[in-house]
Amino acid sequence: MNYDPLYAAYLVYFNRDRDYFECHEVLEELWLANDRDPRYKGLLQVAVGLYHFRNGNVRGGYKMMTSAYTLLKPCRPDELGIDMAKLVTEVGIYADRLASYSTEPFSYYDLTIRILDSKLLALVAKMSTEIRPALSQPRGSRRT
Repeated sequence: MNYDPLYAAYLVYFNRDRDYFECHEVLEELWLANDRDPRYKGLLQVAVGLYHFRNGNVRGGYKMMTSAYTLLKPCRPDELGIDMAKLVTEVGIYADRLASYSTEPFSYYDLTIRILDSKLLALVAKMSTEIRPALSQPRGSRRT
């Protein structure tokens, strides 16, 4: 499979930089260019959910994670060259924990998207050299 550089950039921003704002920016462009593909929307919502929760917006994080889970659950386990099964499980757990946050609060934590396809891994590695790492914390990384 051939992967779009915007998708690879999303993975760089997600896994390396934890810059969920930039994840949203690059993946939204790809999502719109691909007839609003629900897989891309789900991945976009995972990043937005993490962005919201990291910034203290539990309700926004919950809404995005729940929606992402619904969109990504029907995907094949290795959809889009990533370990989608693992990601779907982790997003579902995150959504469940956020649902009970008022009675069982927990500290924010990042997720990592495991790349399975060697072609995608090579493209992400190439993009990693082209995308300059953030010099300071990514946008929206304040922990409240």
